[in-house]
Amino acid sequence: MKKIFTISLVLFLSAFSLVAQDKEAIIEGIVTEANENSQLKKLGHELMDVIGPRLVGTPQMKQANDWAVAKYKSWDIAARNEQWGEWRGWERGITHIDMVYPRVQSLKGTQLAWNPGTSDKGVTAELVILPTVENQEEFNKWLPTVKGKLVMTSMKQPTGRPNYNWEEFATEESFEKMKNERDEQTKAWRDNLSNIGYGRDLTSELEKAGAVGIVASRWSSGFGVNKIFSASTKKIPTVDLELEDYGMLYRMVEYGDKPQIKIVAKAKELGNVPTFNTIAEIKGTEKPDEYVILSAHFDSWDGGTGATDNGTGTLVMMEALRILKKIYPNPKRTILVGHWGSEEQGLNGSRAFVEDHPEIVDNMQALFNQDNGTGRVVSISGQGFLHAYDYLGRWLSAVPRDITKHIETTFPGTPGGGGSDYAAFVAAGAPGFSLSSLSWSYWNYTWHTNRDTYDKIVFDDVQNNVILTAILAYMASEDPERTSRERIVLPINQRTGEQRTWPKPRSPQRKGGLD
Repeated sequence: MKKIFTISLVLFLSAFSLVAQDKEAIIEGIVTEANENSQLKKLGHELMDVIGPRLVGTPQMKQANDWAVAKYKSWDIAARNEQWGEWRGWERGITHIDMVYPRVQSLKGTQLAWNPGTSDKGVTAELVILPTVENQEEFNKWLPTVKGKLVMTSMKQPTGRPNYNWEEFATEESFEKMKNERDEQTKAWRDNLSNIGYGRDLTSELEKAGAVGIVASRWSSGFGVNKIFSASTKKIPTVDLELEDYGMLYRMVEYGDKPQIKIVAKAKELGNVPTFNTIAEIKGTEKPDEYVILSAHFDSWDGGTGATDNGTGTLVMMEALRILKKIYPNPKRTILVGHWGSEEQGLNGSRAFVEDHPEIVDNMQALFNQDNGTGRVVSISGQGFLHAYDYLGRWLSAVPRDITKHIETTFPGTPGGGGSDYAAFVAAGAPGFSLSSLSWSYWNYTWHTNRDTYDKIVFDDVQNNVILTAILAYMASEDPERTSRERIVLPINQRTGEQRTWPKPRSPQRKGGLD
């Protein structure tokens, strides 16, 4: 009996040693492949420079879907485009904006997404600014004067220098004076908009009154940076001008110089088009019906090329799966990548996937989502899952120390109600986690801006995130235990005094911009 026990113990220890060696070899292989054979720069070039921005409903979005499928197949990874809805089809054309009176100058700006577009001739007209009024009745008396004019609808910024630039060079007194003047001007502007009274319908009222175009400037509090979102006009163009040119024109109007500009903003309406998620997967060998999901939204706004929102998250997930296919081709659980569509309009692609695939969501081991910029991951929350520390702690322990030393973890954390695609899964009670990144001035300089371009990518940090994501996926796949979905009891809302509740699943908008 003792001899049999000894043989059994030796066999067990040998098997344990082999497993440990395999784990060590796989992790080392992931790190080596990521560092010595990185495909990130080439993928980034193809996606951002060649395909460009990926606004939902545009040909570039579909081109990106097809490119990703082809790229995965070139790595011998199964991939498909899965339709989840349809959207207003639209294609951005040339934007050219010029001041033609009292002098000639080309201006820096662009048309907003889903802009109705102009003819080749464009629109040439005098600029006017919104009046200061006491009430809507007074505004309505002014409204007919916009007929045949271009209306400026944004506040003139008192300075184009960000706060950090003032703090570096200005006297304390000068800095405080500037901030106070800006605050007073901003309050007066908002009060006047309240007096005007139309809220989000203001541009519609201007269009109905005969304005021939809308000129805006949504400054992002950085040098040369504007947020670029969507137009709300039906037939007339809406353009965004960078702060410097917008401020110059605004002052000209104030001083009575009667500036005129010409807008050529070409665009094509393409009718209703199908919209897709791109799904890639490596089938599990032992538990193929359990899933580890790598997650990143594929769409972007189109003022820049969507490099850090969310090109970098996309690159992380593609490169991680490429490496896993090479180093860990036979995972225990199925490893799936979801490249979600129309995140920017409300997590539509991921919410559709959750709604359409309960069999995957119900059998999900974990999801890892990356979305907030090019920086290395510095924060992971347990998202309100009571035992998240137990399994995330195990998985993170396998990640090299030079990566995890930058990461702060919060357990059990609280569930995210929105913000990015992991929230769609958390709302369904599935363990989805956000790999939150270092800022790199994300909010001011690249988030939804005209400067979200390839040159803002910090590839050392993106490569860091590839290694982290690939190892987490490997560890989650290999873990002999299923992850717990037990939730914490959420705290009292201090503002309302009521018990906080877990986010509820929300249905996606499956038909967008079609009215």
